[in-house]
Amino acid sequence: MWFRNLQIYRLPINWNLTADTLREKLSARPFQRCGSQDMASRGWSSPTKDDRFVMAVGGHYLVCLQAEQKLLPSAVVNDVAGDRAEDIEAQQGFKPGRKQMKEIKEAVLQELLPRAFTRRRRVFAWIDPVGGWLVIDAVSPARAGEILDALRDALDELPVKMVRTVQSPVSVMTAWLSAGEAQHGFTVDHDCELEAVTDEHSAVRYVRHALDGADVQGHLAAGKLPTRLALTFDDRVSFILTEKMEAKRLAFLDAIKEEAEKKADAADMQMEADFAIMSGELARMIPALIAALGGEGEVV
Repeated sequence: MWFRNLQIYRLPINWNLTADTLREKLSARPFQRCGSQDMASRGWSSPTKDDRFVMAVGGHYLVCLQAEQKLLPSAVVNDVAGDRAEDIEAQQGFKPGRKQMKEIKEAVLQELLPRAFTRRRRVFAWIDPVGGWLVIDAVSPARAGEILDALRDALDELPVKMVRTVQSPVSVMTAWLSAGEAQHGFTVDHDCELEAVTDEHSAVRYVRHALDGADVQGHLAAGKLPTRLALTFDDRVSFILTEKMEAKRLAFLDAIKEEAEKKADAADMQMEADFAIMSGELARMIPALIAALGGEGEVV
């Protein structure tokens, strides 16, 4: 349940969304498996794998969108359709035309769909209606967009917007690397990616490497800019900050997980304890990150 990636969105502070309302809306659109002729299906499921569509802890909500997709490569369809077209050519004495070939492929697709393998995935989102945050555990904005669209469909409206900061992540990461230290409770770790802004887009990547050396300063002086930088917040949460203000490879340090284990009264309460600790840490870290980027506003 611990989030690994953060796509961060802004909601109205003190948004009037209750757990009961959210639960009612999501339960009306439950996940159902693909039908025999469906390529994909998605819907809401319980984040706790029971009958709850919303896990509410301390005014924070955890929700889960589940999706299923048929795995039917186009190469397989084309191969079967090609064999079918050869049989038809032998029968009618000439090759199928473009329209007939399209009909053959559609027929093959409908024939193979019921036998196709399926792949399922679950995407989690944390909603903080009081603080005004919607955070999705997704590796890309495109993947996060799926859950945003599903929330809009379920809630009829979703007053969400992208987070904009006064300073860009690139400018602040550059300043931190140049100074050899970060601010606002963050420390610079040992992973970084620097990219040239020239047409060649040459890049240098450091992994588990000290970033306070002359080589890094030389790349900065030559005009390379950081697009990814490893950081730790308050000695409790580590992550990679990207130029798009995404948090990648999020890791909650052992001390936090030990707190969650102590907080859980029983094994079946562990997920609630984990979520309470995680949401509390993120509710501290995200405002600190935005403050470090100059506060909310238009990017300059």
